[in-house]
Amino acid sequence: MRATAAILLILCLLAASHAWDCQPVVDIKNLMQIDAGLGQMVATNTSQTPYYLVGDKWITLPGSLKHITVEPAGIWGINKADSIYKYVAGSLKQVDAGGNQFIVGVYMKDTSFCLTSSATVGYKGPSSPLPWTGLPGSVKYSSCGPFGCWAVNKNDDIFLMSLNQDCQNNGWSHIDGNLSMIEVATDGSVFGVTSAGSVYTRDGITASKPEGTGWSHIPMCMIMKHVTYDLGRLWVVSKSGFAMVCPH
Repeated sequence: MRATAAILLILCLLAASHAWDCQPVVDIKNLMQIDAGLGQMVATNTSQTPYYLVGDKWITLPGSLKHITVEPAGIWGINKADSIYKYVAGSLKQVDAGGNQFIVGVYMKDTSFCLTSSATVGYKGPSSPLPWTGLPGSVKYSSCGPFGCWAVNKNDDIFLMSLNQDCQNNGWSHIDGNLSMIEVATDGSVFGVTSAGSVYTRDGITASKPEGTGWSHIPMCMIMKHVTYDLGRLWVVSKSGFAMVCPH
């Protein structure tokens, strides 16, 4: 079965012809989720084993995590019990450290929260305070960058929020389109995946126009479930667990 899947992946890569030159990620299999930021890369597999990329080698991290993120606020993760780690006490189902040293996360009932930059940077252990601030609305996945935080809800509707280091915000603004997950890079680039497994990027994002101008489809020869982007490389994970890296 694995040999057949590998052959299909090779044929898929040979058939691809677009600006993103995708190549398989070696030495790691059965991925669930990946995250890139500030030149670093982390991932989790279907066994909830966390990994960190050092050079071209994937190093196993301690513990068991179902979701992991690396950005200006550090490396944070969620385990199967929905507890938070920097390796941090709490109960979220998804976390993102991509803001300006602050953290956003989503609780089990799609309630979103923010942790200020002073709390994330100053976290030293269980005795450190974690003053989570509730955010408005109901979203299932959120991700932040230098120009704002993006999120999707249970209906795959897309939203954008301006959020500062103290978790002050002006609420969510609806953005056209539908995505099942969304990721914002440290340079402000936005990528997402639809429920059907198609990959899109948001065009025209700037500091003066954080909402951008529209969506562009990125052709992929497989059905995808997760994306992340950093330093000119798009990382994608297929619904079957294959990982690919795509320089632009």
